[in-house]
Amino acid sequence: MRIRLKRVFRRSKYAATGAALGAAVGAVFSRNAASTGGALGGLLGATIAQQRDSVDNVVGEIKEKKAPERLADEAE
Repeated sequence: MRIRLKRVFRRSKYAATGAALGAAVGAVFSRNAASTGGALGGLLGATIAQQRDSVDNVVGEIKEKKAPERLADEAE
């Protein structure tokens, strides 16, 4: 449950940051561009968070597979 909440908060943080940056860039041009930039930035932020999460999962799986080997090497 804790891992799931951590994932949700990470995605929301990235989405909010992306939306803020997209809206700021869009606001330079017009109000409509700010709205569109915020939406696209939020989508991009959530996508980046999901990719980061999948990479973290792969790295965690690799560490779990190598952990028993290290323990065996250290015992000798």
